[in-house]
Amino acid sequence: MDITIHASFLPHDDPDAALAFYRDTLGFEVRNDVGRGDLRWITVGPADQPGISIVLHPPAVDPGITDDERRTITEMMAKGTYAGILLATKDLDTTFERLQASDADIVQEPTDQPYGVRDCAVRDAAGNLIRIQQLG
Repeated sequence: MDITIHASFLPHDDPDAALAFYRDTLGFEVRNDVGRGDLRWITVGPADQPGISIVLHPPAVDPGITDDERRTITEMMAKGTYAGILLATKDLDTTFERLQASDADIVQEPTDQPYGVRDCAVRDAAGNLIRIQQLG
């Protein structure tokens, strides 16, 4: 089989704040921005990796989701427990300095983890946990 990861999905509750974080803070390029108002699906990704994207989507707009499920999703996003993603960089310390200089919500400074990686963690504007590992 020849299968690759093409896109991953993360929710947003403010498309402009999501753009500011992923485009301006992380430096990702915007590949697609469709919808209107808060109902926007925004595709972003690293410029040097055109085949891998993150789709930022409005949560709980699926017509199959109940009102109770919608409330649960909203509550989990507010706590930062609904979604997350793991990214990697060649220079974790410089990346962290850039994050710290922005208005990113810092969760953890660069740390050598007991399971063998060095990483840091931030939350995006929607509360999604973004962990960033040192490559190599």
